Amino acid sequence: MPPEDKQPKLRIGLFGIGLAAYWPQFHGLEARLKSYVQTVADRLQSPVNTIVNFGLVDSAERAVEVSHQTRQEDVDLLVIYVTTYALSSTVLPIVRRAKVPVLVLNLQPTAALDYATFNALPDRTAMTGEWLAFCSACPIPELANVFMRTGIPFHQVNGILGASTAEDPACWNEIRAWIDAAHVAHTLSHTRLGLMGHYYSGMLDIATDLTTVASVFGTHIEALEVDELTALRLAVPDAALPEKLEAFQQAFDIQPDCPADELDRAARTSIALDQFVAANRLGALAYFYKGTPGSPNEDTIASIILGTSMLTARGIPTAGEYEIKNVLAMKILDTFQAGGSFTEYYAVDFSDDVVLMGHDGPGHTAIAETKTKVRPLQVFHGKVGRGLSVEMSVKQGPVTLLSVVECNKKGFKFLVAQGEVEPGPILQIGNTNSRFRFPIGARNFLNQWNAQAPAHHCAIGLGHLAPKLQKLTHLLNIDLVQIC
Repeated sequence: MPPEDKQPKLRIGLFGIGLAAYWPQFHGLEARLKSYVQTVADRLQSPVNTIVNFGLVDSAERAVEVSHQTRQEDVDLLVIYVTTYALSSTVLPIVRRAKVPVLVLNLQPTAALDYATFNALPDRTAMTGEWLAFCSACPIPELANVFMRTGIPFHQVNGILGASTAEDPACWNEIRAWIDAAHVAHTLSHTRLGLMGHYYSGMLDIATDLTTVASVFGTHIEALEVDELTALRLAVPDAALPEKLEAFQQAFDIQPDCPADELDRAARTSIALDQFVAANRLGALAYFYKGTPGSPNEDTIASIILGTSMLTARGIPTAGEYEIKNVLAMKILDTFQAGGSFTEYYAVDFSDDVVLMGHDGPGHTAIAETKTKVRPLQVFHGKVGRGLSVEMSVKQGPVTLLSVVECNKKGFKFLVAQGEVEPGPILQIGNTNSRFRFPIGARNFLNQWNAQAPAHHCAIGLGHLAPKLQKLTHLLNIDLVQIC
């Protein structure tokens, strides 16, 4: 697979559908509808995708041609713009051969016909031609029926093409959300996930079926050794440290009690991590390693938190405790440009009806409320060694919790809760920690979240993302449970 920043763009295959019998009957209709397809193509274009516009498909013969072209063009998503009535036989061959998710757009030119102008047209032929330009809703039931009978899932958006997206923002926001979800699915299928070390002994909920990960998400798993990172670390020259130490100063609020030798140790490991990630072309990393006390590997793992936090902040999520499912959740949220910070229950403030959540190890510093503090810890609770850790709270405001839950039905499901991070006292223990309020209350949140049998970690992203996550699960063919 290519490096993270060299991944191929999402390829969106777009075609409009119409009926060839109309073109000689209604002057100008074909050219008008083709222009509408081009408008959609222009609006779908973005820096992270490529639009392959197959134009207007209006016959069974043209459908067969386009069906082969979709394979040749390696499209990841098919967008079908229903411009007017069209036969389902002009759609099915394309969708069958492409074998990719399908989004059907029913977009009228304007919100409604201008009835007075329409009824004043010179003859009924002209009137029919104008009506047909507004007839995109007509064949949707036919397409839905054929898709259902042939076992092809599809998704739809109904709305207004308009002179600009401002005429129907809800429609175009929905379309963009589908494209964003497709981009996340595409990213997951081109991500190399590094697994370094081994599971935390006894955490049975964390154990993950890697074959199912590859099957559902398309993610490549690369098994890696801590020894490789340690060897890189030992080879880092002293002359390289000042630049990384300056980067620490820019990224973190380093507390006065942080020893200089610990900062040097963390800088050396961070430099090695950058090399390690580049050499293995990683888009995500899950790690845990006990290490023998006093060994070079223990030294590496005990000094890893600042470096892994910086990786997470630049789109390479890094999860401790070998948390494969949760690093996928972090990658998903980060690809939605919402962050994705590692967390678990810390405590419940029943007096204020909030849940305190956080975790030791790396945090997503790009979504912190204030500059992330670096504090020295004499022990890493439940782990070997000592060193520097990060303390941060997620930005106040709307947030989404995402857990990727292993299950028997489809391999995985998403568990989602939307809430708010609010100000108030937190635990100043050198870990990430935030106060979460949920609309169903803390007790109901705990009851309903736990009832879905997630692992004990989850990921936090900024904003309310349930609608986009729901779309992503449709594209991945898995289920989503939203508790609030």
